[in-house]
Amino acid sequence: MNTPTPDSYFTRMYADTADPWDLAGRWYEQRKYALTLAVLPRRRYRRAFEPGCSVGVLTRLLADRCDRVLATDRVPRAVAAAAERNRDLPHVEVEHMVVPDAWPSGTFDLVVLSELLYYFDDAQLARIMRRTAESLEPGGTLVTVHWNHPVPEHRLTGSELTPLLHAEAGLVAGPGFHDPDFVLHTFTRPLPDGSLPRSAAEAEGLV
Repeated sequence: MNTPTPDSYFTRMYADTADPWDLAGRWYEQRKYALTLAVLPRRRYRRAFEPGCSVGVLTRLLADRCDRVLATDRVPRAVAAAAERNRDLPHVEVEHMVVPDAWPSGTFDLVVLSELLYYFDDAQLARIMRRTAESLEPGGTLVTVHWNHPVPEHRLTGSELTPLLHAEAGLVAGPGFHDPDFVLHTFTRPLPDGSLPRSAAEAEGLV
């Protein structure tokens, strides 16, 4: 089935609770976020983009590693919750935005697509990946994380998304993590000369 998840699903999920997936409370989520942050190759990023931020739990963790973070979601109630969670962080901006029809201006050296891509049809998914690649700075990092069990509202699992992500032009696959419950990937946009940024060890003169 090649149809996107309807907006009514998200509205219904947030109708009775501010955090429908218990992102702030579950150990599963805490561990997944820790692995997401650990796999990032750079200690610090200039500007990050996190579409589909939900209630902003990962947003706050990203803020510790980034000079600026733009977090967005399609559900107004989620946007309000994320803004409230991060209101003491002036370098975090939370906006209502429906990707891929809307996309922020400027470029990013980190894009985080977490629990997002399986909600879109083929055309929308292709546009998101294309816009991500175009807005990612040379040497920048893309990290993707997706649940790997079938869900009626998810068009694809994390494993089924994998070949589509690896096929995106202009991005080079890096380290990842295949958990029984989710699939995590990193990608890098090459530098203008076609090379990749130095590894963490190389950057600190260890090799």
